[in-house]
Formats: sequence, C-alpha cells, structure tokens
Amino acid sequence: MAAWRVEGAGFALILAGYLLVGALFAIYTPAWQAPDEPAHYNTIRQVAELGCCPLIEPGDWDGAYLQLLTSSKFAPEHLEGLPKIQYEDHQPPLYYLLASVVYRLGGGALLPLRLFSLLLGAGVVSLSYVISRRALPDKPELALLAMALAAFLPQHIAMLAAVNNDALAELLVAVGMLWIIRYLDDEPVPIWQLGLVAGGAFLTKTTIYFLAVLMALAIWLKWRGRERPMSELARSLAEFALTAGLVGGLWWLRNSVVYGFPDVLGLGAHDAVVADQLRTASYIAEHGAGVYITGMLGTFFRSFIGQFGWMALPLDGWLYRGFGLLLVAGVIGAWQGARRIKQPALLVHLAAIALVALQTLYYNIEFLQWQGRYFFPALIPIALLLVCGLDRWLGRWLRTWWVLLAALGLAALDVYLLFRVVLPGLSP
Repeated sequence: MAAWRVEGAGFALILAGYLLVGALFAIYTPAWQAPDEPAHYNTIRQVAELGCCPLIEPGDWDGAYLQLLTSSKFAPEHLEGLPKIQYEDHQPPLYYLLASVVYRLGGGALLPLRLFSLLLGAGVVSLSYVISRRALPDKPELALLAMALAAFLPQHIAMLAAVNNDALAELLVAVGMLWIIRYLDDEPVPIWQLGLVAGGAFLTKTTIYFLAVLMALAIWLKWRGRERPMSELARSLAEFALTAGLVGGLWWLRNSVVYGFPDVLGLGAHDAVVADQLRTASYIAEHGAGVYITGMLGTFFRSFIGQFGWMALPLDGWLYRGFGLLLVAGVIGAWQGARRIKQPALLVHLAAIALVALQTLYYNIEFLQWQGRYFFPALIPIALLLVCGLDRWLGRWLRTWWVLLAALGLAALDVYLLFRVVLPGLSP
C-alpha cells in the first residue's frame, strides 16, 4: 500500500476511534459527572427557552448544595435544585447559541448536547494532525502520534464528551493556530481572517483570549522577516485589532451596560456571586506555601492525565507513573527533536504553551483551581513537542504501524477506564 494511503488510513482510524470511544463516554458517564456540566447545561437551557443572554446573579452559585450533589454522586433525590445552578451565565455566548439549537432539537436531553461537544472535538483532533503534519512534513508518523495523544488522552476525551464550552474553545484555537502557520508560510491568509477567528475566540471563552496575542505575534514575525516599513506593521495590527474588536465589541459593550464598566468580561460579577469559593490566600494561610505548591503541581499533572468526575476520581498510580515517564522523556528529548520545526512556527507553539500556563497560574492567584484541563487549549503544541521529543529516543521504532498500535492501546485504555473506573466510581 502506498505510503500516503497508509497515512490516510491511519488518520481515518484514529478519528473513527475517537468518535467511538468518545460516544461511549458521552453515553455511559453518569449524568452531570463532569466539571461544571450542570451550570453549562442550564446556560444552554436559558438561551434556548428565554433567549440570549442570561445574567449571572446572586443565587446562581450555592456551594453547600454543590457539595451535597458531588458528595452524593448526584443522587436523584437531591436533584430538585439542579436548574438553579447557573454560575456559568457570565460566559460568552457563542457555544450556548449553537448548543441551544441542539437542545431544542433533542428536547433538552443531555446526550445530544454531549454528542455535539464530541463532534466539535473531532475538529480539534483532526486539526491536531493537520497542524503537526505541516510542522513535520518529513515525519507523518509523528503527526499521527500527536493526533492520537489529542484523541485519547483520558481526561481530554472525557471533557470533549461532556457539556461545556471547552470543545468549541479548543476548536477555535486549533483553527487560529493553523491560520497563523499558513500566514507565516506566506499563504494567502488576509489579516481580517485572523481577526475574525480572534473575534470568535472573544465570543467563546476568556481562557482563549491568548489567541489574539499569538496572532499579533505572528503579524510582527512576518513583518520582521521582511524588513518592511514600520507603517506596514502598524496598518496590519490595526486591521487585525479592528476586525477582532468589531466581533467581540458588542459582547463587551453589553457586559459594560449590564454589569457596569469596566467589567466588560463579566468576571467581576462572577467573582462576587461565587464569593464562598475556596481562595488561594485562605488555603496558603491554613496549609503553608510549600503544601500549596506541591499540591498544585501534583494535582495539575494528575488531572491533566485523568481525574474524573468533579476531580473526585483519580487513576491508579501506575498509570500516572507510566504517563509521567513518557512526559519526562518527551520533554527532555524535545530540546533536540523540536529543532526540525521551522523557527517562526516553533516560536508560536512555544508562546501558546507559555501563555496558557501563565493565565492558568494567574487564575490560581485568587481561586484554588488545580485542574489540568486548563492546559488543554495548548494541547496541540504540547503534543507536537512531546512527539518530537519521543522521536529523539524512539525514532527507529516510531513507524506508522507502531503508532497505530499505540493509538489502539490508548483507546483500549480509555474504554477500560470508562467501564472499570468512571462508571462504577461515579454512579449514584
């Protein structure tokens, strides 16, 4: 079979495997047993039944009731107050507007909404291959391996099969990263298209606002490489900012009216509503900075690999050790292996990882939110660098068929975890 046919078959098999395993997660993960799923569902419900867009208000967060729900594994006898969980009402509206159509078509059922997120995730998985393939044109097997990591990382597939706006956010980041790479490769990508994608990010989730910074960086890199007049850079940045600002500006204007300026993102209103949520300062005062740092790093790592439900269900230690060895090998090898990626694109990938890490740490300055999923907007760059690092050690064995066997093994692990860990561990 020709090499390109093997590669195409590998892509199709990984994507089909993702859809199959993801559908199993969507079907069998007990209802509401994904972080913030009830609140995201209720925002969709309000948009579908009352129109866009809901306001976050006092009473939308009830920490004691959430504690009862999670501790009882969302037992049916405690679900009467579930519609009042609305603390995601401050979120930008794009995901909820799209999902409201699915809500109406599906009669408000949870499963169609989970499958909608899964389909958005299929775009993320597909673009992980496309982006990695462009970065490593002479190593198609590494692009397939990066795709397999994005498809079958246990925590990632669990989140993509749940009701939340993460899947659309990651999809927009992936589209934006691809457009940036095409732009840096001198393909015909108008500045206004970059601005349009950034504007879509502004309407989806604040955790992907960093995409606008990456695009501005790409515009600067291209200008710097061509040694053009400063006025050209200024015009390009102005066109980008104007396009992105026009798309996101209406949302910011609405927020400044309903929440008051300068709370254009609604985050101030959100923080006031969730006033009893655990704060970092309180935790450090009680436990000390050393416990905080070790706890944060350990929980970030474990929940990046897999810690299901509302962070209540970790994996067996041997799985963390196995993934940890792969991560260490990939990180060490990446110092050499990443050299095969062209410099402008490599800088953009590294900047994406750095920005996501910085914004996650910044968020944790106020709230105690040790969740590895906050790093998923940078999962494609992370996967790309890791496979480059693994190629440094395993290059002679990293052939397409071995990669497909590894993908099959990861998919089988996900199914095992679903039926032997998630389902019995999270069912009421």
